[in-house]
Amino acid sequence: MYKVKIEVIKTHFDEELAKEYGVECVCPIHKVGESFISLGFDKPQGFCDEAWKAIYQYVFALAHSDKDSVFYFKD
Repeated sequence: MYKVKIEVIKTHFDEELAKEYGVECVCPIHKVGESFISLGFDKPQGFCDEAWKAIYQYVFALAHSDKDSVFYFKD
């Protein structure tokens, strides 16, 4: 099993969606440049629950993949 580095490279706030769903502020949890290490099972300490729900299956797959295999196809 491999360690997986998760790095915040961009944040985004969609004002129209926020108004539609009643969100009143930008999420203050993560800033560009932050990084976290995961072994694929548990959410790294200090990592946003909602962000983890969105990416955990990819982190798990990367942590358990063959290091010589291609995880995704890029044209």
